[in-house]
Amino acid sequence: MAESAPLPSMYAVVGCTECGTYWLLTDPRESDSATCPKCGRSHQTKKLNHFYETEDREAAREARSALLAKKHGDSAAFDDVAHVAELEDRVEESGMSETEYLEQSGIDPDEVQQAGDTSKSASRSRDEKVRDAVREGGTEEEVVSRAVEDGVPRGAAEQLLEKLRRQGEVIQSGSELRLI
Repeated sequence: MAESAPLPSMYAVVGCTECGTYWLLTDPRESDSATCPKCGRSHQTKKLNHFYETEDREAAREARSALLAKKHGDSAAFDDVAHVAELEDRVEESGMSETEYLEQSGIDPDEVQQAGDTSKSASRSRDEKVRDAVREGGTEEEVVSRAVEDGVPRGAAEQLLEKLRRQGEVIQSGSELRLI
């Protein structure tokens, strides 16, 4: 008997019937229950509000972001922003490559790579620092202040926090911010 190929993962944008939070649920047809990341309420998966289902995780994230924008009255602003994949393509197509830039600046790209490899474990990106600040909890101002203390410029911390919100990776519960 021939083995059947495994079914692709499914993603559903679901909503909590208790607090109204939207989140991504992986393989909703395979799960009997799911717990809301905001209020902690456990739900029977089949009774959750399913707003969108797809095999494409990025499409599910985009759908969740659109729902959040609509919920907060920001649909027009959301519509004006290109899809993340399109924005990433635009960045890749614009300007010169890092290697070209380094070479034109008189810097050996191989030496830069070697230097980066030895210090990579000791340094964290701005994104990681903002995520760490959110994990510690607190209000938006407290999170931004912690990120600034960790070396992230205030404007960059605020922009990264907003990006995480739009992507649905940070939610606000009362005045407290949380990672999902």
